[in-house]
Amino acid sequence: MTSDFRVDDEGFLENPETWSEAFVLVVAAEDKLVLTDEHWQLIRLVRQFYEEYGFSPSMRPLVKYAGMHLGPEKGRSIHLMRLFPPSPARLLSKLAGLHKPKNCL
Repeated sequence: MTSDFRVDDEGFLENPETWSEAFVLVVAAEDKLVLTDEHWQLIRLVRQFYEEYGFSPSMRPLVKYAGMHLGPEKGRSIHLMRLFPPSPARLLSKLAGLHKPKNCL
């Protein structure tokens, strides 16, 4: 459970540098999310975005970045919503061990 990790009140990892794949598995299990290779590809992509820009992407930058790096079919909101409902940017940032994106509720 996420209590084994230092997280904030919403379950986001306090220090992104302490992220591990074990954290992803715990969060996914708590959210009843079955991870596929496609999920992992996007989780790693969000970590790459963070390393490049220094912040968690909200939905619009996430869609654009995914399209640039993974192709137009994977860079669509509907694709991200299917994999990470109900809020892809929020859930992906949480799984990637990042802080909650600024524009997410």
